[in-house]
Amino acid sequence: MADTFELEIATPERLLVREAVTEAQIPLENGYIGVLPGHTPLLGELGTGVLSYVAAGRRRELAVSGGWAEVGEGYVIVLADVAENADEIDLARAEAARKRALDRLSRPAADLDVARALQSLKKAQARLEAARR
Repeated sequence: MADTFELEIATPERLLVREAVTEAQIPLENGYIGVLPGHTPLLGELGTGVLSYVAAGRRRELAVSGGWAEVGEGYVIVLADVAENADEIDLARAEAARKRALDRLSRPAADLDVARALQSLKKAQARLEAARR
């Protein structure tokens, strides 16, 4: 069995990662999965959270939201609606988005889309968590 697998992370706009990794933690809609070389193949709906992986002995993180993750023999492909490397995240902007979402949820209006406000909050929290690691 190989010691690594190929990880590819892309959005509709760009390719963020394509490298050999030893492990990955991927947020799916039903919770996180850990992937090591030789993992059973699967296809899952990507959730909102922090995707982390280890390449060349170094852990890296991205904030991701929406899309799909495919685990195959020797590879993992993540096609995300949104993904940002931790070092690209503007902490002040992410914190402002979190506060806006909390404010919307704390003072609900009749026309409030609660699901959308909760998703905005989850995205902001994932961005903050990835950037602070």
